[in-house]
Amino acid sequence: MKISELWLREWVDVPATTKEIAERLVMAGLELEIEPAVAEQPDHVVVGRIEKIGPHPQADKLRVCEVDVGRERLQIVCGAANARAGMVAPTARVGAKLPGGIEIKAARLRGVDSAGMLCSAKELGLADKSEGLLELDETAAPGTPLAEYLHLKDRVLALEITPNRGDCLSVQGLAREIAALYDRPLKKPAVAPAAVAATESVKVEIEKLEDCPNYAGRVVAGIDPQARTPDWMREKLRRSGVRCIHPVVDVTNYAMLELGQPMHAFDLANLAGAVRVRRAAKGEKLTLLNQQLVELNAGELLIADDRGPLALAGVMGGANSEVSERTTAVFLESACFAPAAVAGTGRRHKLHSDAIYRFERGVDPAIQREGLERATQLILDICGGKAGPVTHAGRAQPPAATVNLRHERLNALLGHAIGADEVERLLPRLGIGVQRAGQGAWTATVPSHRYDISIEPDLIEEVARLYGYDRIPAKPYAAELVPATQREGERSAARVKDFLAARGYQEAVTYSFVEPKLQERLAPGAPSIRLDNPIADTMSAMRTTLWAGLIPAWLYNAQRQQRRVRLFELGACYEDRPGGIVETMRLGGLVAGEALPEQWGGAARPADFFDVKGDLEALVGAKLSCRKAEHPALHPGRSAEVRIGDSAVGWLGALHPSLVRALDLPAAPLLCELDWAAVRAAGVPRAQPVSEFPSSRRDLALVLREEVEAGAVLAVARRAAGAHLREVRLFDVYRGAGLPNGCKSIALGLIFQDYSRTLTDEEVDASVQSVASRLTDELGASIRI
Repeated sequence: MKISELWLREWVDVPATTKEIAERLVMAGLELEIEPAVAEQPDHVVVGRIEKIGPHPQADKLRVCEVDVGRERLQIVCGAANARAGMVAPTARVGAKLPGGIEIKAARLRGVDSAGMLCSAKELGLADKSEGLLELDETAAPGTPLAEYLHLKDRVLALEITPNRGDCLSVQGLAREIAALYDRPLKKPAVAPAAVAATESVKVEIEKLEDCPNYAGRVVAGIDPQARTPDWMREKLRRSGVRCIHPVVDVTNYAMLELGQPMHAFDLANLAGAVRVRRAAKGEKLTLLNQQLVELNAGELLIADDRGPLALAGVMGGANSEVSERTTAVFLESACFAPAAVAGTGRRHKLHSDAIYRFERGVDPAIQREGLERATQLILDICGGKAGPVTHAGRAQPPAATVNLRHERLNALLGHAIGADEVERLLPRLGIGVQRAGQGAWTATVPSHRYDISIEPDLIEEVARLYGYDRIPAKPYAAELVPATQREGERSAARVKDFLAARGYQEAVTYSFVEPKLQERLAPGAPSIRLDNPIADTMSAMRTTLWAGLIPAWLYNAQRQQRRVRLFELGACYEDRPGGIVETMRLGGLVAGEALPEQWGGAARPADFFDVKGDLEALVGAKLSCRKAEHPALHPGRSAEVRIGDSAVGWLGALHPSLVRALDLPAAPLLCELDWAAVRAAGVPRAQPVSEFPSSRRDLALVLREEVEAGAVLAVARRAAGAHLREVRLFDVYRGAGLPNGCKSIALGLIFQDYSRTLTDEEVDASVQSVASRLTDELGASIRI
């Protein structure tokens, strides 16, 4: 928000420079910068009136003007299409220096002398673009320096208002803040209720008072369609970043900037019946003032009449009722829409307006009548006309909110003693009523415009802001830090992250908001949560899988010549299930590129399924296993369900080739994702003695069908071998000559050992025979000779 300093000083006069005011506001929690009203002050530019105008003898597009600049008249050749006799416009005299380094000199244009230049707003640095001369009010006195007439020696305060301080989004709000900081009186312009001189009125109806607690409206009839917004208002709007459109529209914008009450004007001729505040039905359509046709979502708040929608409530008006140069009667709207009722509507339709910016942060529910009277007063002054009676709908103002404040708590929270008398002196500056409620306590009555004050710490913050943070001395505080306890049977997040980093992975922290189309491809059918007001279309859904963030992160790095990438992320995923929203912590990973960094010790090879499986086994331990299964986002022949013990805990595999093509990826990355709860459960470690007796090893070469999984072979071997089996190793896989079609050979190493004695050959052979028999019975294996 931008506000003219001169406009601000009309409301509150403080004995401080612009820089001092800015510093005081920053210390009070308002971020701002100071900008000049115009980039370069125009020199030797005065108000001029075109007294006579005639054709140029040598050029059809040029005209010769006689311009009154006060004590003399100048002959100036001008090519502006809007130049006419009687027009008042800025006139640069000979010797004038305009923004951009332009210096005006006496010239002879196509045989006619020209002693100056009639200027446009762009040439004076008052606009980025303009068509024709800058027209000034007819009452402007010729010869008056333009900088003096337009008060260009002004500064603009450009503020960044935090969402909780919507009360500062106006001259009144900011002046109220400055008056409180400097303990100066506020000078509000006198606004008397307009005399009712017209009988026209429009009935107002509100469907739900929770959506719109207050709505005031009035008809102003008989306005002059030829009226022009005066220069003083044009300049204040320009310095606030608002362009002039039509006198009535400019008045509503001016009232919004001045009081903080967004307003709208409807062309009365285009209204039919009563004006209603209601929720939209699905499929209703409305063409807005920016000519954008929007299809309304069910439940969006709108303003409608008997024919249909007129405006998106609190966001933007409709083109079917806009004020134009033919308008002679308007219906003024001054309403308070609940933030929850309009929040997100603008973002859903990619709309931004000053009105929604204010309504989302909260508009004072007590100023609608004041804003309406102020706008009425300005319209009658500028456009003429007659005011009709005020029509109002809504509920009575609720009693002011009260908050209790304890002196002891205030001093404890600030770490500094502020006297009770000082507290009672500071808070009333903000319009907060203070009443004693016993020894060392107060009951504070909060004004309606302060949405942000609801609990005791809010009041303490207000006391600290007015007292001055710079007056609170810095000092060390003693604090007890109790270390967090770590269960012995759990892996900590830090431990897992350190482990993965030691194996060459880098931690990624991606947004929980992801692109819905990508997520649907990675997790089709997952009950995702769509955002009502996303940051962008590519971040409009809550993630149901960490892959939706890891794949874009890898692609970003791959496009910057990072060929070998190993990423992991520990984060939450969200699903909208019948019982409510479920948040699940998961550990995800992505591997792409070479298995090892570039080095001389071995041949380069791409990372594969077993590299990632080995990392997971090293992390989780022997309880982890993989079972062949298909996932819609993974390669059907290179994917597996990851299990810990008997529980399925996640997935591992290469990205599906169709997704690689659809996403235009340089290669198919390897992906994994596990439930964090299962990974975290490490179990309590148990020490086991080292046997003093020798171990015995037997090797088995087995022939099995190709579809038999190695994991199944190992599981059967462990069950059949008995209590003396210490380890089973799969050390060879062979496919080729000497084997039946569709078969493979797997070699197992079985290691047996006892802690109390040396095993006999007979005992070991019996165990091996048991393993061979069970493999034959259950998996159809045969001993390879």
